Amino acid sequence: MQKQIIFILLLIISFGILAYSLKRIFLFIRLTKPFKIEHIGRHIIEMFKVAFFQTKIFRRPVLGLMHAFVFWGFCIILFGSLELMIDGVSGYEKSLSFLGFIYNILIISGDVFAWLVLIAICVFFARRVFLHVKRFSGIEMKHKSHQDANFALSLIFVLMVTLIWMNILSYSMHPAEYKLLYPIGSLFGEFFVTLSPALLKTGFEINWWTHIIIIFVFMNVLPYSKHFHVFMSVPNVFLSRLEPLGKLPNMDNITKEIKIMMNPDTYVEADQNPPVERFGVKDAEDVTWKTYLDSLSCTECGRCTSVCPANITGKKLSPRKVMMDLRARMKEKGPSLLKDKLYDDKKSLLRDYITTEELWACTTCNACAKECPININHPILIMEMRRYLVMEESAAPSGLNTIFANIENNGAPWQFSPEDRLLWAKDIVRIRT
Repeated sequence: MQKQIIFILLLIISFGILAYSLKRIFLFIRLTKPFKIEHIGRHIIEMFKVAFFQTKIFRRPVLGLMHAFVFWGFCIILFGSLELMIDGVSGYEKSLSFLGFIYNILIISGDVFAWLVLIAICVFFARRVFLHVKRFSGIEMKHKSHQDANFALSLIFVLMVTLIWMNILSYSMHPAEYKLLYPIGSLFGEFFVTLSPALLKTGFEINWWTHIIIIFVFMNVLPYSKHFHVFMSVPNVFLSRLEPLGKLPNMDNITKEIKIMMNPDTYVEADQNPPVERFGVKDAEDVTWKTYLDSLSCTECGRCTSVCPANITGKKLSPRKVMMDLRARMKEKGPSLLKDKLYDDKKSLLRDYITTEELWACTTCNACAKECPININHPILIMEMRRYLVMEESAAPSGLNTIFANIENNGAPWQFSPEDRLLWAKDIVRIRT
């Protein structure tokens, strides 16, 4: 009974802290602009294809398979974690065993995947520490980012080790009953079956409590870590834009004005005091909630930056940095905006975090969005910030300003009047057939 009371207190405290963290993020999301969701069925198909079947990760087969093992393993081990919590509250063991055949399949899979995840985590840790992979570095990747990754990998490592020991010791205490449930754990458990039941029980309890405490710590660290994608990646893929990557979203207010110009008969008398709308994005609260969700979901893996032609050729643009900057800016400004929606700290996402040089370096090739394993769309944010520069500040590069002037004066991007456009063909001899 004492164990149950301690566990229930830990459970309440842990989920209370998690609820506070998630509420804070939800309030930040409410500061952003609306985003429309349509075609739910297509979103579900995209979620299964990209998130659950890990199709983008498999572009690099070996590492992709390891990452897929970690993801699939977490999905299965999540069932075991749920059972542990039910066991802790109820005081019973194997609380979900009434599920019968399904339960047996999940527990067997959990035992196998615990080893696969452990091996994968060791490989990932070795790559970070010893191989110095280029895409793990960059101006945006501070020492804290690397510490964050190593800390999260360490927690996952301990989770898997304690789970493996729990399976081994469970078999050692009940070899006849659990032999089929732990196909790998039973192999190692044979070495411990001769130990006293009291010693085996003590070992199991130590690993059980260590495992459950690490779970509580891990789930409360995630909202403040790059590994928040453990929670956010699947929802973010579900909410992916379904249009082709090259299609940029139009601004509804501008589209409306153009339609009225093209067909004045559709004009409906507008509100006398329409709300003032910002063209494009200047600061964190100007983005849509889906774009902010992208920033929260970013794994900082660097795949986007590693394929960016601007970055490869030495430009300052890093698509990963753009998402990390949005997340950091909202973290900085969000708490004050919640208290006062008119709060202004004389800073902004544009220029204070992301420079105009970075924005204009983007070629909108969409390689970053194509490569991102969780369908983050970096060019959308970049283009929206460009829109602000052009439409609110008239701060386009000189080349673009020339094009804009030509379009305004000549109806085309070229510096020729409409009457002179065909002069290039005046000396061409027409061949009659």
